[in-house]
Amino acid sequence: MGEVDEAFVQALEHRPKLSVTEAEGIPLIDLSALSATNTSIKNPDSTIRDLVLEIGNACKNWGFFQVINHGVPSDKRRSIENMARKFFEQPLEEKRKVRRDEKKVVGYYDTEHTKNVRDWKEVFDFVVESPCLMPASPDPEDKEIAETYNQWPDYPPEFREVCEEYAKEVEKLAYKLMELIALSLGLPPDSFNGFFKDQTTFVRLNHYPPCPAPHLALGVGRHKDAGALTVLAQDDVGGLEVKRKSDGEWVRVKPTPDAYIINVGDIIQVWSNDAYESVEHRVMVNSEKERFSIPFFFFPSHYTMVKPLDELTNEQNPAKYRAYSWGKFLTARKGSNFKKLDVENVQIYHFRVQELADKLDGALSN
Repeated sequence: MGEVDEAFVQALEHRPKLSVTEAEGIPLIDLSALSATNTSIKNPDSTIRDLVLEIGNACKNWGFFQVINHGVPSDKRRSIENMARKFFEQPLEEKRKVRRDEKKVVGYYDTEHTKNVRDWKEVFDFVVESPCLMPASPDPEDKEIAETYNQWPDYPPEFREVCEEYAKEVEKLAYKLMELIALSLGLPPDSFNGFFKDQTTFVRLNHYPPCPAPHLALGVGRHKDAGALTVLAQDDVGGLEVKRKSDGEWVRVKPTPDAYIINVGDIIQVWSNDAYESVEHRVMVNSEKERFSIPFFFFPSHYTMVKPLDELTNEQNPAKYRAYSWGKFLTARKGSNFKKLDVENVQIYHFRVQELADKLDGALSN
């Protein structure tokens, strides 16, 4: 072996293929209609209705899409990208001054695991609302609520201000996208807004250094996003791969200048009662170039009970999931970042309604 520590090595069946399949057809959606003075999501005209249709098709067929003319000022994005570079190029002992642990759950971290294999990356996380309220433990009987405060580094000096300004702009985009998704499901545009009061949203700065064994390791192993929506800025190096729903093939998402990559998370899958599904994705690394990306994870309040929306279920389409506590789910997930688990981490399919699962199994085995 010798090339990389064994902790980073993916099981044989999950190792990346170094030949890249560029994704054909990942929708690129122009949101300029939203900034036109004569249009409104609340009273959609034909332009907005077309946009809603595009969003709905993208959520249904891909679970991923890219947006351009999205309203996030490009200078805010350039500033945070610049801050990320400056922060990560510091010596390790400087970065570790704001290291996260089981008590301080945001900050710098360089030993994250996905599905029990270590990721080839280092990260810095901050919550959008500080303090952020979260359950103190995943134990259902434990009612204690903990406050999470951001840890900000001394260098770069303008780091905090730039990060907070960027998050405000992306948050506006996330709300707009949730309104379009609501319309695409036949719901009023503000149907989801109430869930994000006291949100647990966080932003992550990712740095993927060059890797001497890109055929053995991954920047992030295969996973689905647990939240509602992810809004991702990636640089021009590329590396994000999506598991195409049509054939299960891993395909590379080619960077589009100034675009954001949007993906549907598990919560939308549950809220929509499987009308839209979250999709597996992973991050490849390479041996020559470092890569940076900045995901914004749009999460509801900790007290949200996630379940299929009543408006989207009926006798013909009964609820496919039992309600679960978002805060307890997230706390269990975050705990797994600090230790290898003997069992699989908590997943939404653990909350599938059993009768339906049995029926499906029966239908499949006949």
